[in-house]
Amino acid sequence: MLKKLTYQGVFEPAEGTAFGVYFPDLPGCTSYGETLAEAQKNAQDALGLHIYGLEQDGDPVPEPSAVLEVDPETADGFLVCPVTIFPSIVRDELDNRRVKTNVTIPAWVRELAQERGLNCSKLLEEAILDTAGIRPAGRTAKESI
Repeated sequence: MLKKLTYQGVFEPAEGTAFGVYFPDLPGCTSYGETLAEAQKNAQDALGLHIYGLEQDGDPVPEPSAVLEVDPETADGFLVCPVTIFPSIVRDELDNRRVKTNVTIPAWVRELAQERGLNCSKLLEEAILDTAGIRPAGRTAKESI
């Protein structure tokens, strides 16, 4: 069963149809959207990234408060909505996202790879995993570490 986390987000009206979002239980976790729907989506993304960052830094993940304390300076007309994430899904997506890296190889090696239709990114990934002795079998390489 997947663990889920739900925090209350405060959706504060901004100019036009926009909303700013903050999480009283998670100082520094904020978001924004041009519409309420966009603000809800962006709030979920921000919450996932914030929790992921806490975990990566070894910081404790605060429990959601039973009683929400809204900042007294919050704009009139605010909404409080639950925002739910599944940390293991967020972690998997972020740990396995593709990242760009620069490598330096001789020009003739690059030309040879292009002539033979070789995928340098794939070859580098496979070489690193092979050198590290990691054999992912139907799961992510990070899970094999």
